[in-house]
Amino acid sequence: MQSYIQYRQLRHSVNRNLEVSSFMGQKIFHASPVDVPGKTSDSLGAEIGQKCPEDPEKALSDNGCSGVDSLRGIQVKLRSGATGSPLKEVFVVGWEGEHDPLDPRNFSLSKRMIATIMVSVLSFSVGAASSITAAVLPQSSKDLNVSEVAGSLVTGMYLFGFATGALVSGPLSEIFGRNMVYLSSLIIFMIFVMASALAPNYGAELIFRFLSGAFGSPPLTCAGGTIADLWNPLEKTLAFPFYAIFSFSGPILAPVISSYMGQSSLGWRWANWIILIMSSIVLVIIILIQPETYAPLLLKWKAKHLRMKADDTRFVSEMDISHAEVGAFARIYNALKREFLLTFQEPIIILISLYMTVIYITIFTFFDGYEFIFGDVYGLSQGLTNIIWLAMFVGMMLAACHVPFIYRWTKIEFVQTEEKNDSTHTRPENRLWFAMLGAPAIPIGLFWMAWTDFSHISVWSPIVASVFVGYGTILVFTSSYMYVIDVYDIYAASALSFMTVSRYYVAGGMTVAGIPFYRNVGVHYTLTILACISSLMTLVPYIFYRYGPNIRGRSKYATNNHSIASVAT
Repeated sequence: MQSYIQYRQLRHSVNRNLEVSSFMGQKIFHASPVDVPGKTSDSLGAEIGQKCPEDPEKALSDNGCSGVDSLRGIQVKLRSGATGSPLKEVFVVGWEGEHDPLDPRNFSLSKRMIATIMVSVLSFSVGAASSITAAVLPQSSKDLNVSEVAGSLVTGMYLFGFATGALVSGPLSEIFGRNMVYLSSLIIFMIFVMASALAPNYGAELIFRFLSGAFGSPPLTCAGGTIADLWNPLEKTLAFPFYAIFSFSGPILAPVISSYMGQSSLGWRWANWIILIMSSIVLVIIILIQPETYAPLLLKWKAKHLRMKADDTRFVSEMDISHAEVGAFARIYNALKREFLLTFQEPIIILISLYMTVIYITIFTFFDGYEFIFGDVYGLSQGLTNIIWLAMFVGMMLAACHVPFIYRWTKIEFVQTEEKNDSTHTRPENRLWFAMLGAPAIPIGLFWMAWTDFSHISVWSPIVASVFVGYGTILVFTSSYMYVIDVYDIYAASALSFMTVSRYYVAGGMTVAGIPFYRNVGVHYTLTILACISSLMTLVPYIFYRYGPNIRGRSKYATNNHSIASVAT
């Protein structure tokens, strides 16, 4: 609905622009002999009382020759045609000034906040689907006639599907826009969630979970792009942590939502029905109020209106040009190729991906491990064990208290850069402040939980320890994404895709390994191993904060002379 309204608003904007300009009145065409057979640009200019330069490059300095000098937001460029053809003049459509209200960055504050909330809620829904079945594992495994180890693969298959879908989600959103990808994938996601709820056997359940994960990946994969569409770099210091906390809450709170379903008369299948109901509500709201935020697509619509209204095929958008040069399949292939190149060539991507993978291993093995940590040691019921996930959510909310302070520090950095007018001032490392505050909390919480998880010690000790894990996890997650986006700029989508794929594939495998690990190694040593690995990874944000500029200087893809965007007043 909102996309259709935007489409109409762009058409009205085009009509107003043409009405106040002299373009339709003079309609002077600059043509080459190829454009109008038998006539040169000189003869055409003589017919209308104006001589156009024969050299098309000189014509660019005289927009009056093109007749677009009075149109706002139009840039005249030369574009090469087929091999051997002369350069052709095109009118590249842009926004009508810096404060064009149709530019997503210029939406009202309330509209941008609503759009951010909606994509956060959508990410919460598909994220919750990943872990909600883990809370009913004993009942689902019994009903499907498999062991609990095999039953845990139901969660793993969703993560495998999620990683697979993330490979193409980013490029698709840059071809069809954000809303089209969100809505189409969500509808198919809901179909497979319903199929999972109705699955007659274990094999069908695995297939439907994989497919629901594959089509549930776009919101989490593309949401960072939506945030970037709406907020400038400074505003993202506030907006992105909000999105990160909300979306990461999905897997954390899902066991709480389904905590007592398995033991109640509802049954384990209602875990899927709850996701379906939640997703249906989100789908309706998104259709009604979520605007399209991908600016290149909006400009493509605007160029289409101009071509139709002015009856002139020279009006194009940058998106029209890029898509004409590189097809959809080629764009997806190039994106996949770039992801693998980044994998082997970029130490920043390798280390941050490894760090995120360790965090996801910890979180997703907890879905199996909480039964051992709290159920076996303290004798808590299945439902109460799942409720304990609220403690990690509390830690995430405590982490949000840092956001105003880090925003203030970031704004000071931005203002100082503007005062120096230093276009080569490199400060993407300021995005690491979140991780530097939170990284030590993860091994502290894991060691604490490992060696106070005894029946003679209060259950509140490991519960409070999990607060630290939640606190550190969300801060590292937030920093990792923001840092990679700032460092890799136009290659950020490929970098983030690899980070998503790697951590979800590994986490999917660990959901199956989690039960044997806790059972055979024991709670104390399993958590100690995770704490030791996390301790080593704690150094990553500090290393990049100190040596990040040098590492980026040797990179082929990183932004070496990173200019900080202007602070919004």
